[in-house]
Amino acid sequence: MIMANLNKKLGHIFKVKKYKELAENCKISFNMKFYNEDTKCLFDVLGDSKIRPNQLFALSLTYPVVDPSSDVAKNIIKTVEDKLLNPYGLKTLAEGYEEYVEIYEGTPEKRDKSYHQGITWPWLLGLYYDSLKNIMKISKQKEEKEIKQKIDKLCINTNRVFKKELYERGCIGGIAEIYDSKSPFLPRGAINQAWSVAEIFRIILQR
Repeated sequence: MIMANLNKKLGHIFKVKKYKELAENCKISFNMKFYNEDTKCLFDVLGDSKIRPNQLFALSLTYPVVDPSSDVAKNIIKTVEDKLLNPYGLKTLAEGYEEYVEIYEGTPEKRDKSYHQGITWPWLLGLYYDSLKNIMKISKQKEEKEIKQKIDKLCINTNRVFKKELYERGCIGGIAEIYDSKSPFLPRGAINQAWSVAEIFRIILQR
């Protein structure tokens, strides 16, 4: 779709049609293959039904691969909220799987293996925020109001939680790379992680 828009600016009408057709074919194929009826969300990898946050890329980008007005989009958001969302970000794996780890600790090898197996990443809140914004853009009046309330709540909670992080907790003046996925959600990994800081501030300041 980006290529289609660039060619439109350049006046290459035939190429615009070509790229739009490719984009539409990709979208159709993706939706046929990646939606998992059993878990009501997207496969992270085809054949792997573990619930992970990467699926939000399909909803959060400028040109969503999943239609934000669809029931599939609503199911994805609900599953992410129920299984992955917490005040500090999104867990990298839903609880209940054998590989699930909720505390980042131990030897370097043990920590490396747990990195993407349930530990919370703050920057992933940006994907959730953008997904809600895309859904709100095309929602009907009643649904738009509900989504807006959800976005407002996210912004208020994010501001409250990370204001405390900046002033009182383990990364004074900054935001950590990752967090444990159980109370007290201790900060872990690198301090002042750029993508954590950037996405949290974007959510708070763009409200």
